[in-house]
Amino acid sequence: MDLAGVIYFVAQCLPGFLLAVVIHEAAHAAAALYFGDKTAQRMGRLTLNPIVHADVLGTLILPMVGIVAAATGAMFPIIGWAKPVPIETRNFRNYKQGLFWVSFAGPLSNLILGTFCAFLLALVAVQQGDLWGFQKIFLGMLQYSIFINFILAIFNLIPLPPLDGSNMLSVFLSHHALMKYRQLADYSSLILWGILGLSMMGIPILQTLLAPAHYLSRVSINFFLLLLTYLS
Repeated sequence: MDLAGVIYFVAQCLPGFLLAVVIHEAAHAAAALYFGDKTAQRMGRLTLNPIVHADVLGTLILPMVGIVAAATGAMFPIIGWAKPVPIETRNFRNYKQGLFWVSFAGPLSNLILGTFCAFLLALVAVQQGDLWGFQKIFLGMLQYSIFINFILAIFNLIPLPPLDGSNMLSVFLSHHALMKYRQLADYSSLILWGILGLSMMGIPILQTLLAPAHYLSRVSINFFLLLLTYLS
């Protein structure tokens, strides 16, 4: 792929990625406020401003490397993250309920956004003709946005510290089991980078873990296409 093709690919992927990570973190902040913790609000994290949530490595460098690599056919997955939202769990009115739903709020927001983008893609796709002159480009951006949101949701639901799924699971563990489980945090970074490294070497561990994201993308798009085609 030439330079123009790489730039075009980046332009299609990047908006969906930025929106996905910003919505994810803002949802954590909003849920924390709902359950009684104002820490994120006081620190200005209850916002959709991407600059506030941006992490140099996770939001800029790695995603750009991954997108460019994908555009050129290199075996490097598109990964990224934003700055974690600061949360004080002791401020929750109900600790277990607050921890579960605040943790789940991020992945849930991505599932909702991905589903909405699937509906929007189907709505645009069933229209006759190129309504705005850039319908194909818009459809491409929506398709990447759907996939990125579902990937972010599924990845964060993996029950490995410090991912959201680990906090959700911890709510259901006994004290003794929780202490054992938290010891995973010492090795979680090594495990995650190991999974990434093996995936880059051609061992599809990460691809297998994220297979539900591919499935959800296809199912949601096909569902809304069938529904809107039937209604039209």
